[in-house]
Amino acid sequence: MIDVCKLLYELCDDKAVLNPDCELLESGILDSLAFIELFSKLEDLGYEVFPTRISREVLKTPKSIQDYLNSIKNK
Repeated sequence: MIDVCKLLYELCDDKAVLNPDCELLESGILDSLAFIELFSKLEDLGYEVFPTRISREVLKTPKSIQDYLNSIKNK
């Protein structure tokens, strides 16, 4: 299973993302480039993620991203 907090830390180099409840969008930690890198990395790890089909709510925190990935991996 992927650890979203660690993945986000690799992409953003900001320790705030190690908190599962970190507000990624409101804080500005995840900008458009980081989103592209995140989706690319997830695809490399075998997750089929469609950015145009994901709500902003899913991308709100590392925990919400983790929950989403768990739900699509289990289908």
